Amino acid sequence: MSEFKLHHLVGELLEILGSSSAPEKYVEELQKRCSRSSDLAISNVATQSCVRKLAKNAPDPDLFLQKYEELKSKNVDLLGPFMQLLDLISADKNLKDHLGKNALSTNLSNTKSSTITREDVPQICKNVIKAAVEGERKLNKQISMTDKRNDPPLVSQNWVVDRPRFSWDFPSDLSVTFCQKVVPAASQETILLWDILCCLKGMDGSYITSEPLANPYDVRSFVISQDVGTSYKQLAQQILPLASHYSMTVRFIEEKVLPEDGQVNHALRGALNCLLKDYLLFIVQLEAEHIRGKLNLQKLWFYIQPTMATMAILAHITSTICKASAKGGKVLSLLHEHMNDISGEAKSKELCLFLIRAASVPYMQTLEKWVYKGVISDPYQEFLVEDNELIQREELPMDYSADYWEKRYTVRHERIPVFLSEHAQTILRTGKYLNVIRQCGKTVQWGKQEPLEYQHRGQKYIAAIDRAYSEAARTLLEVLIHENDLMGRLRSVKNYFLLAQGDFVVQFMNLCEGELAKNMYDIVIHRLASLLELALRMSTADCDPYKDDLKPELLPHDLQFQMFRILSIQTQGEKDFCSQVDTALTGLEAFVFNYDVKWPVSLIINRKAIACYQMIFRHLFYCKHIERLLCRVWISNKIAKTFTCEAAMAYRQAFSLRQRMLDCIQHLEYYMMVEVIEPNWLTFLNKMSKVSNVDDVLSVHQDLLDNCLKECMLTDPVLLACITSLCAVCVEFCNFMQQMSRYYVDAELTSMIGSCQDDVGDCDSENDAESTLGAEEGSFEERITKLDTRFMEVLVRLLDRIRDLGREIDNEKLLNVLCRLDFNMFYTEMLSRQGMEKTTRQQDISG
Repeated sequence: MSEFKLHHLVGELLEILGSSSAPEKYVEELQKRCSRSSDLAISNVATQSCVRKLAKNAPDPDLFLQKYEELKSKNVDLLGPFMQLLDLISADKNLKDHLGKNALSTNLSNTKSSTITREDVPQICKNVIKAAVEGERKLNKQISMTDKRNDPPLVSQNWVVDRPRFSWDFPSDLSVTFCQKVVPAASQETILLWDILCCLKGMDGSYITSEPLANPYDVRSFVISQDVGTSYKQLAQQILPLASHYSMTVRFIEEKVLPEDGQVNHALRGALNCLLKDYLLFIVQLEAEHIRGKLNLQKLWFYIQPTMATMAILAHITSTICKASAKGGKVLSLLHEHMNDISGEAKSKELCLFLIRAASVPYMQTLEKWVYKGVISDPYQEFLVEDNELIQREELPMDYSADYWEKRYTVRHERIPVFLSEHAQTILRTGKYLNVIRQCGKTVQWGKQEPLEYQHRGQKYIAAIDRAYSEAARTLLEVLIHENDLMGRLRSVKNYFLLAQGDFVVQFMNLCEGELAKNMYDIVIHRLASLLELALRMSTADCDPYKDDLKPELLPHDLQFQMFRILSIQTQGEKDFCSQVDTALTGLEAFVFNYDVKWPVSLIINRKAIACYQMIFRHLFYCKHIERLLCRVWISNKIAKTFTCEAAMAYRQAFSLRQRMLDCIQHLEYYMMVEVIEPNWLTFLNKMSKVSNVDDVLSVHQDLLDNCLKECMLTDPVLLACITSLCAVCVEFCNFMQQMSRYYVDAELTSMIGSCQDDVGDCDSENDAESTLGAEEGSFEERITKLDTRFMEVLVRLLDRIRDLGREIDNEKLLNVLCRLDFNMFYTEMLSRQGMEKTTRQQDISG
């Protein structure tokens, strides 16, 4: 429910910023902005002008740029959008000042010794419960992963670290000093060639040695002895970058040996090992040439040119991966981006293509299992889909179903390869569909399963994924709609929760109204269930095959409190209201239907959907109860037809108020049931005939519930409070009129005696009624006048709010309520007349 989530997020943001403002106005503003064209497109790459502007305003521009380049070299996710957000904040002076003050006050409050007050206890309890649930989730996940692994744990050991002399990257425990012998210039080239060839294999020479690394992933540099001639030294300095590239590549191979580094890094390491074998073979060939006396520095420089370019690419790739601590999908993203950045040489592109194809093999095998079987085989958390299984299969049928679809399988964006980013949701849904199909005991009949292999152009694997998705979506939709009768279930839910089964509603209220009038703690739920079953059998609902899944339930809070909790509106009004929720509810205020749904239909009719249906039902059911009360008052008032004209005039205001209340409630019911629920239901049926997958079904069903909740005036706190107050006034009026009903009988008997005694009887009955009310409550007319005034105030407040909301494009349907309740401008004229009288009275007082 997007609107509720937006309320919740805005409320959390305001709470973090220390603001006491109500989030409604910000939510409305955000919704207006979203309905317009996009005001600002945030790209994934920060512009240079944005970075320069931030550096210019930073206290230390050099440090800011250094930190930015460091993060950029590590390929930190969402670095570009974060820089643009900082740029937007720096451009808004008011926002920047507010955030600065908030940060300062936070620091000051942290430095002071804080004391826990009574107001802090709820938040502390909330944090403790959240931490406990999170800790239990992690513990269960570790236990489940341990139970699944029957093999003995692997011993993680890097032999290069334990025994440095195993390394081919200039072993660090060897102390090498320059040779002190003076060599004639004519013999220097031969010795220097041997040193260079040793460095190209990762070993120090006599006159060329490697320098220690300041950081693990720095470029290897070399020191050449001062005794070497200038011309030879310059040639050696041109050749030695090849040794630096080799060093970086070997460092990657020797480091990525542990299981935690992931299968993608291991596959890339295997491909690099194949290339290094060719490289070392090339070095051996150079040594053979040197032994035969056919090699000099100029020839060596000429021979290594192709190898220099290749090793430079390998060093750049391995350095980038190591700095970013990448594994899994992120490694493939870096390889793919590097291949796209290379322009010109076909051999360089071919090299990158070889690396990414080799590295992607384990990833694509995991993807194959997911899109063809719905199974994740990802022991080192590299795949883009993560399995959050915490509950066993037998616990799935109801409560887990809502979270199952949203939380069981989730996409980890940092693990998505760039070439699969546009298809991540398709991949997620395909595996989810197959998983549900498998849990239903069904199998997907595949034709030929095409192996998934990386391709830079053509991308046949994308077409294979789309075909798998279409087949899985079709199969699961068939299981839900045809084998499990999803539409029949939804029609059954509509009949009961949206009061579409009229005769059943009447039968149920006739049977249960007396029981539901009690305090909710005095109601026996088993007796209520028996009466519900009797009402089902006595109405046309007896033909419903799913009627036995309907159950009665009593909730400990009323509708208004339930909606406030869902909207998460952290306002003072809500806090005041929440402090008063301990009042005892009647059964009519607490009653809802519940509905048992089995797997896999519970994916659609889940706990969240049932909660939405229950809120709409409570709204309609209570309005229907108010209508029945007012109709009873109308029936009891029919006795006034036998009164004389003078006696009936005393009840004219009460009868007029009763009729206005009845019209108001009936118009509200007609609007909600005929103008909101039925059109939205027809739209839902039309969309359901065109759906192609379960996610479309979930979206269409959620749209139905969101639209009904919003248009039935449940999502706006002011409207809901007005309707609740309106119903409360109607109930008070009905109770009062029922108390006075015995005096109607007295008046009728008096009128039957004769016209000569009418006045005496009328006066006596009225005097008895007034004496019964008590001096503190006033006369019958005064009590009716007070109720009339309260009803008018609440109704006018409701109409004003509807008029305000009706000006918005997406709330224009609310104006139908305004037109029905104030069709002849009666309330508008009365409101203006009251305003004029108040103004005149104030002028008289001031005069």
